[in-house]
Amino acid sequence: MLLPFFEWCETLWLGQFVVGSNWLFPVIESVHLLALALLGGAVFVVDFRMLGLGLKDRGVAELANDVRPWMLAGLCVMVLTGVPLFLSEPIKCYYSTAFWVKMTTLPIALVFTLTLRARMAQAAPVRGTARRQQLVGALSIALWFTVAAAGRWIGFS
Repeated sequence: MLLPFFEWCETLWLGQFVVGSNWLFPVIESVHLLALALLGGAVFVVDFRMLGLGLKDRGVAELANDVRPWMLAGLCVMVLTGVPLFLSEPIKCYYSTAFWVKMTTLPIALVFTLTLRARMAQAAPVRGTARRQQLVGALSIALWFTVAAAGRWIGFS
């Protein structure tokens, strides 16, 4: 059902430009991975704090507020670099299970992070960790790990 859309994406100039260059794909992918490190670092530092692991002298809400701009910057760069990466090989992506796992998990992780996790971080006690806070942190780690692992798996499928 979506194959015609993916075939159309393959004809777009941006994807053709990336495919036609010897160096553009690896440069874009490198920036994409650096943005993943930025996003992942910002997400995981708060998640680990929610689990009670590390940075115990800082409140979860304070930490979440401090890293939010970095998380959003990483997310923006990932989207901006992910589009040309996708457009350079849309048919491969269409037939890739890893691509569909990533594209299914990504919006779930985003909505979870920007809603439930954000509310939980703001409501967290300054010291200590509550059980539901630990559950939210663990679930966030699982979601973002799935997104990252599936994204990496795309390159091998």
